[in-house]
Amino acid sequence: MSQESFIYSFVARGTMILAEYTEFTGNFPAIAAQCLQKLPSSNNKFTYSCDHHTFNFLVEDGYAYCVVAKESVSKQISIAFLERVKADFRKRYGGGKADTAIAKSLNKEFGPVMKEHMKYIIDHAEEIEKLIKVKAQVSEVKSIMLENIDKTIDRGENLTILVDKTEDLRSQAQQFKNKGQQIRRKMWYQNMKIKLVVFGILLLLILIIWLSICHGFDCTN
Repeated sequence: MSQESFIYSFVARGTMILAEYTEFTGNFPAIAAQCLQKLPSSNNKFTYSCDHHTFNFLVEDGYAYCVVAKESVSKQISIAFLERVKADFRKRYGGGKADTAIAKSLNKEFGPVMKEHMKYIIDHAEEIEKLIKVKAQVSEVKSIMLENIDKTIDRGENLTILVDKTEDLRSQAQQFKNKGQQIRRKMWYQNMKIKLVVFGILLLLILIIWLSICHGFDCTN
């Protein structure tokens, strides 16, 4: 995914935008605001398409989280971004400042945070898509097994068979859980590797500056 995958994002209370972020110019803020006015108030996820872009919304407990993305960005990735923004926003402002903030008063505080979440999702899109697929597989397996259990009960089959099917469900769910943990662990190691490289570069720059100023390691002369 390119750095231009996400174009614009905002967080709103009702129809009042509290914080927004973009590095681009265009009419997408106006279109997003129009969509916001027409959103149902019930908790849900909504996606609208316009001019090769998608306008994705996550509505929950009176707040709306929006991101405008290029059409090539999957809906699942956009929703994953909105889930991160929602969790961070509620952690920072939930039950307090967010309930009384005026329009766009949180731009300075939360705008850079949305930028960081955009960068994270773009940099880890492949791993996130894998996690989404794992969760979908778990949900599908669970639905199938529950349906089979219902059918087994209806037919009055042996209880031992029912227990075996339940154990199969638990085993498959654990396998998917382990796979998800492995992906998360890989993402953590990648992040740590990047931080160590940046730290090493900074130390090298400091050493070079020191040597150029002091003409060696001893600066007492």
